[in-house]
Amino acid sequence: MIADLSSRAVHARERMDAADADLSMLERTYARFGLVNAVVSGARALYRREVRPRAQSRSLRILDIGSGGGDLTRALAGRLRRDGLDAQITAVDTDPRAVRWARQHDDTGRVIWRCASSSELVHEGDEFDVILSNHVLHHLTAADLAGLLGDSQMLTAPHGVVIHSDIARSRAAYLLFAAATAPFAWNLLAGSFIRPDGLTSIRRSYTAAELAETAPAGWRVEERMPARLLLRWEAGDGRS
Repeated sequence: MIADLSSRAVHARERMDAADADLSMLERTYARFGLVNAVVSGARALYRREVRPRAQSRSLRILDIGSGGGDLTRALAGRLRRDGLDAQITAVDTDPRAVRWARQHDDTGRVIWRCASSSELVHEGDEFDVILSNHVLHHLTAADLAGLLGDSQMLTAPHGVVIHSDIARSRAAYLLFAAATAPFAWNLLAGSFIRPDGLTSIRRSYTAAELAETAPAGWRVEERMPARLLLRWEAGDGRS
């Protein structure tokens, strides 16, 4: 029986977020995220549309918030290197397990990994030209979401951009993910949290209308395939 997707399952929790989550399963999850995100994250298109054009005109400071195991951050660093473009990339996550694993598996030498929150960076007075996140929004409470969006604006340099990417909740997204991961549940994805937590994540995620209603003025929701939402904000020359 398919889960109820008529509203956000805000009380459901991803197993990998638990403080006592099995470490071997957690690390296997980090190791497999690259395969899954290569299909579902839309990171390549985001790089082509948003990052590369900016990096072609100047050296960028890029921030990845909630970087997890770091697969998308490392992929971004690799694309910039292949294109001969310069950028300083900072990746932050509040889970020390994720930061430790990401740092240990980074062979790019181009990422600063930090166990920190966006609010800590605000207090430090940091600024970035491009701020990104992937699969973070649906984890947050309403207060945490408001805090993240406020921090993002404070951290954005003049003429910078913020793009928070997440899943769009729908019956089709749920059924497609369930069907696509089922053949790998007992081999490639075995011993990881990817399949159960992925289904929970879809249940917790927003629809485009819900996210647009939740986001403050000035933020724009864009729909992308497959089942993606981009929450976007651009700074003027005075971060307004």
